[in-house]
Amino acid sequence: MHHTRVIFFLVSGLLLASVGVAASFWAPLAGLYVLVLPVLALGGYDAMQTTHAIRRNFPLLGRLRYFFEAIRPEIQQYFVERDLDGRPLNRQQRSVIYQRSKKVLDTIPFGTQADVYAVGYEWINHSMVPRPKQKTQPRIRIGGPDCTQPYDAAVFNISAMSFGSLSQNAQLALNKGAAAGGFFHNTGEGGVSPYHLEPGGDLCWQIGTGYFGCRNPDGSFSEELYAENAQRPSVKLIEVKLSQGAKPGKGGILPAAKITPEIAAIRNVELGQDVISPAFHRTFDTPMGLLQWIERLRELSGGKPVGFKLCVGKRREFIAICKAMIASGIKPDFITVDGGEGGTGAAPVEFSNTVGSPLMEGLIFVHNSLVGFGVRQEIKVIATGKVLTGFDIAKRIALGADLCNAARSFMLSIGCIQALKCNNNECPTGVATQNPTLVNGLVVEDKYPRVANYQHETVKALMELLAASGLEHPDQLRPWHIHRRVSAFEVKHYGELFEYLESGDLLEEPLPRSFARATRAAQAASFGHAAPDQPSP
Repeated sequence: MHHTRVIFFLVSGLLLASVGVAASFWAPLAGLYVLVLPVLALGGYDAMQTTHAIRRNFPLLGRLRYFFEAIRPEIQQYFVERDLDGRPLNRQQRSVIYQRSKKVLDTIPFGTQADVYAVGYEWINHSMVPRPKQKTQPRIRIGGPDCTQPYDAAVFNISAMSFGSLSQNAQLALNKGAAAGGFFHNTGEGGVSPYHLEPGGDLCWQIGTGYFGCRNPDGSFSEELYAENAQRPSVKLIEVKLSQGAKPGKGGILPAAKITPEIAAIRNVELGQDVISPAFHRTFDTPMGLLQWIERLRELSGGKPVGFKLCVGKRREFIAICKAMIASGIKPDFITVDGGEGGTGAAPVEFSNTVGSPLMEGLIFVHNSLVGFGVRQEIKVIATGKVLTGFDIAKRIALGADLCNAARSFMLSIGCIQALKCNNNECPTGVATQNPTLVNGLVVEDKYPRVANYQHETVKALMELLAASGLEHPDQLRPWHIHRRVSAFEVKHYGELFEYLESGDLLEEPLPRSFARATRAAQAASFGHAAPDQPSP
């Protein structure tokens, strides 16, 4: 027997004997057995069990390891990490969201903590002749020539988070905040729930591979149910989800612990098991098929804007969609580009960490592809993926987006503390859980103004940045407005770091060298390689 177990049993015996002797002189001491016996019994169990080596070798003391491991995230977040250290969002980022949500002091003292000489440091250049700050929020019209109900969107909106992943009170607070602030709320792929509809905020209805909200019992797409939801007055846009940044190439995951009878009814799924959406759509399997389905969705909605969301993967597959646009004349009204740094409630570590293009590269590629095929002016591009501040919005618009969406920052605005428990139904703030006790801690009437405040103050900061740069509207931002330190003694703007195509560059030879291989391999009729004897780009 290991020496620590021998010591434990010797000490236990001595302790019990001591209590017994003491109790023989003074009877009230016998009550100590009530405290001592359960503890020693637990230690005895630890010493004899065979599952956990630490507890077996170090009875009772070994349990401290599991205790400290359980509270490690809190210790790290509150006592160890510095303002710029935390992940996914650092303390300074979280603090500015909380401050703007509550409309309290959001300035910092004594200068920046960022190392302005570190490789990767970015900034926007100001002008010696700043413009007056525009007082109204800019609006961006979404809707191409075939859209009869275009929508004027805010420059900053709530990204996709479904009911199921988030609680009913979280959805109510987000939607009521969107209604108060005049921006849209993406439903996520879990369908249009009563909590998206009740407050009356504008909705972007996302349709994923599970077709929740427009699903037949066998999981196939239902045109009748789709039309019923798409024609609701609150639904302003429809977004087909091809993939998302946190787990591209894999369907959505809703753990069984989060599925209530209400969620099961809204999604038309069974209780008691994880809901795993397919990784692919059943309604199409070609670029042309995707566009034809988008056209049908637009018709069934009554002419509302319809687009799709993706995290960029194989370049030729997106170019194949662009070729299908040219061949068919059908174009989406918008494209949402998600980055590999995007958030999710639950994802395998391999997918979250190592699959999908980061937003910067994906956004520039999508923008260039649309410009190269001469269709960019008809399609709005939405960027999403770790958008937190006014500078984040400015940077993404300068790189090629028209507007931005965000998810995690709006979660923080209603109380999320980055506890990293979104995937186990134990969110302590009631945001990402279906536990009624925890959900009741989130008071909608207290939180919804913070959603509107955060969006308003962030757009206000964006407009102040534009004014300082001598600009009046976000659509005036260009790649050369954003600078990046690329080495200790070299700085470049994004126009120098990345190639930007001219309109029509991909419609005729010679093709730009960086796009030539993928463009020649793409075909409108298939997502497959046009030349199987060559490696896929």
